[in-house]
Amino acid sequence: MAWLIAYRCRGRKIWRKITAMRLRSPLFAPGDSDRKMTKAIASGADTVILDLEDSVAAPAKPTARAMVPDVVRGHPGRELIVRVNPRGTPWYLEDLAAVVPSRPAAIALPKCSGADDLGAMAHHLEALEAAAGIPVGSIKVLAIVTETAASVFGLGSYGPVASRLLAICFGAEDLSADLGISPRHPDASYPAPVILARAQTLVAAGALGVPAIDTPYPDHSDPAGLRREADAAAADGFSGKILIHPAQIDIVNAAFTPPADQVRWAERVNAAFTANPDSGVFALDGKMIDRPHWKLAQRILAAAGAGATE
Repeated sequence: MAWLIAYRCRGRKIWRKITAMRLRSPLFAPGDSDRKMTKAIASGADTVILDLEDSVAAPAKPTARAMVPDVVRGHPGRELIVRVNPRGTPWYLEDLAAVVPSRPAAIALPKCSGADDLGAMAHHLEALEAAAGIPVGSIKVLAIVTETAASVFGLGSYGPVASRLLAICFGAEDLSADLGISPRHPDASYPAPVILARAQTLVAAGALGVPAIDTPYPDHSDPAGLRREADAAAADGFSGKILIHPAQIDIVNAAFTPPADQVRWAERVNAAFTANPDSGVFALDGKMIDRPHWKLAQRILAAAGAGATE
């Protein structure tokens, strides 16, 4: 299933066809643990991010790099993402060369600082896809775009190289480390610069026409805190939240699944505009509905797994 979504690049409205890969609950699994990867893939997470970066110590990276492609090949019906090491590390190109032939759904690019990093990865993916006989452009990129202070200033640069993007991800932990602050206050609120980066991620995702994925909640033994943060992220416009433990799946899936009454409203709005495509505004249940409401309805249907097309 797929739907069309609009974004603007240099003043032009461009329609992109986006595969309906649900991203409510991307779950990390360390790439050097066959047990944890298998458990994650069998879980109810929308997708699994097989990790070659932070969760794998340097001495174990060659082992993980050899294991992960076999896991991807062994689960062809499961859309899997692989997080490689950042561009500029000695492992980055080796990770890509090993992983691309196994055809993951996407590559997660950490420490993505702007268009240069995304453009370089797109170039490397294109060459590796061609060499492996994979349709060029088929492997997407989940860019983690706020892990350094400098990267926040690059959020407006992605438009010209955005065709590879599956989604962009807000990361609070690495950013706060770069700033020398805690990622959360004792009351669980974010410090001012983290709030700025979070908001910028949402605005950038809207401009690019891709989903925004929220930062992980670090305490898997605190379901109330996770629920509070996930509900707030969904209300603010995030499409999902990165997970670090299977215990977080049900809470996050629930937070990012639109309630039934909201889906029914979206279906009615979409049906009305589909039947009257030249209408600019009309009344529905005594309330005025215009084209921005149609756009909102489409987003709701996409989040509910029922893609709509304008």
